[in-house]
Amino acid sequence: MDFALDQELTLVRDMARDFAEKELFPRAAKHDRQEHLDPEVYAKLAELGLWGLTAPEECGGSGLGNLALATVLIELNRGCASTGVTVSVHNSLVGAPLKRFGSKEQQQTWFPRLATGEILGAYCLTEPNAGSDAAALRTTAKLVGGDYVLDGTKLFVTNGTEAGLFIVYARTDPSAAKANGISAFLVPRDTKGLRVGKKEKKTGIRGSSTTEVVFEGARVPAANLLGEKNRGFQVAMDTLDGGRIGIAAQAVGIGQACLEASAKYAKERQQFGRPIGDFQAIQWKLADMSTQIEASRLLTLSAAWLRDQNEPCGQQAAQAKLFASKTANFCADEAVQIHGGAGYTDEFPVERLFRDARITEIYEGATDIQRIVIARKVLA
Repeated sequence: MDFALDQELTLVRDMARDFAEKELFPRAAKHDRQEHLDPEVYAKLAELGLWGLTAPEECGGSGLGNLALATVLIELNRGCASTGVTVSVHNSLVGAPLKRFGSKEQQQTWFPRLATGEILGAYCLTEPNAGSDAAALRTTAKLVGGDYVLDGTKLFVTNGTEAGLFIVYARTDPSAAKANGISAFLVPRDTKGLRVGKKEKKTGIRGSSTTEVVFEGARVPAANLLGEKNRGFQVAMDTLDGGRIGIAAQAVGIGQACLEASAKYAKERQQFGRPIGDFQAIQWKLADMSTQIEASRLLTLSAAWLRDQNEPCGQQAAQAKLFASKTANFCADEAVQIHGGAGYTDEFPVERLFRDARITEIYEGATDIQRIVIARKVLA
């Protein structure tokens, strides 16, 4: 089943689906092994306009919204989760705050390069002592003359290896309470004092780079302040609503890939003289997988639609991310079980999907954080 997409979104979805089937499915295992995406994939994504899917048309983008992005991300992640998260972060964690909080000058400077894929974007919030407690960040930005000087270390930066633009959150008022006194900055990669550190060795989504980024006296003009000074935490939280929808879409795509691989195997694998799909135990697994995936899909697209309407969607984004990420892991576990011993080898894609699914319950706010967000909204 598909959300009630209009003709334009249906065409966008079909384009992404065709690209995933022709370009990503055949490369996904290779991306996993080599721990980076093929250059041809970056180029093709640019050709299809997917780097600038939500960027304003006047700045070279497609001018589409979050519903289009979520629809595309489901298809990309169905083919290759490493590619999917790369596109998601670029659009939802970098493009979205630039569009929602950036000045006209900032948008005109950066969107033409981001929309074409000339440069990729990365989001720098997490620190060694500030994960789920993001407001505890210690990176500082001090105004010196007409520049801000940044010092600190960021962890788990997706696209860190390739990024040409970093959105960095730093404390501009050390005397303010935790969530106050934080500002957001646009920091180009060639900024003196910015250094991309170690690349993490990960369980899954290995084709996507995840790095440390270090700032040692990195100077950026005051004009690179994104949004209002000392209100960067609000920028970060608003951005994470969109990011959570993106990860929910990733989870839906991974879950869908698990279901399709399992159904195919269930029709081919013979035991006791019959395809294992004839047995009720396998049928019930497939039924539960399918049902939870469709519920996840509708939660995700509904949250994306709300964000496009500029309606509050924090609760809905958290619900989509919570349910879809748990569904992805449930489906990955069942897929390996359906495949039996073969599913524990890299001969079949479910082994990689099992590893890729795990991160969806961790980044953009761990599962327990989503429950806190939802519960606070309910109690309010």
